[in-house]
Amino acid sequence: MTNHISEITANTFQFHPSASEKAGKMVIGHRGASSIAPENTLAAFQLAEYHNVSWIEADADMLGDGTVVICHDATLERCSDHNGLLRDKIVTDLDNIDAGAWFSLDFVGERIPTLVELILFTNETGMNLNLEIKSGNDKAVTDRLIDGIIRDINHHWQGGQQLLISSRNHLLLAEVKRRAPEISLGCLFKSPLPNDWLTSMQYVGADFIHPNDKGLTEQQVKAMTDAGYSVNVWTVNSLARANQLYNWGVTGICSDISPQFPPCYRN
Repeated sequence: MTNHISEITANTFQFHPSASEKAGKMVIGHRGASSIAPENTLAAFQLAEYHNVSWIEADADMLGDGTVVICHDATLERCSDHNGLLRDKIVTDLDNIDAGAWFSLDFVGERIPTLVELILFTNETGMNLNLEIKSGNDKAVTDRLIDGIIRDINHHWQGGQQLLISSRNHLLLAEVKRRAPEISLGCLFKSPLPNDWLTSMQYVGADFIHPNDKGLTEQQVKAMTDAGYSVNVWTVNSLARANQLYNWGVTGICSDISPQFPPCYRN
């Protein structure tokens, strides 16, 4: 990883997140520093840390043996040298799956990390984590995924850093709230923002709302902040748009180009 850091640099437009979740502005490294490293790998998270990005976002899913891993897609072909379903693999398969070479030969040998590995990384670095839970239509599988995530957090999370769990599946989030009420939750919404977004937020008992950037208006952001919610918008890769959203009252921007944000938003 040292070579990756020495060889890869980003344009400097930085952001330093506030120590408070509710006050100040922050940038969240979407799947790590995913514009300069393969998404959802330890290399991407390490490069985010190298560029002083204090918040990272990562996607959680599950292998067939119940191991929780960090991967966005249900299938392997987009971000690795393998094909097939993620849930057809077990933890011993991970050493044979290259999740870095597709992005650049500089990252040959990068693995799909487990949630435990990511938690240990955040424990070591103090980085704050927004963990997005992926889910399908199988309730039994979703329940196992929730079980695995809460198990790994309870066994390995040291608590010095901040943890936020988000998902588009609001029923899933409500179940996380029931099982682990101490964890902060964020409801994701696709575009267009549904008219009943507030009902979903209240049902879940969420602290954060995560709307998609496409079509998001100043009036919608005002309604969210007036209702008492912190707003984290995804996925914003324009610094001009990010500045506009911050001026509207948005708390967080989830971005592929987090290393380019001004330092005041990064930590």
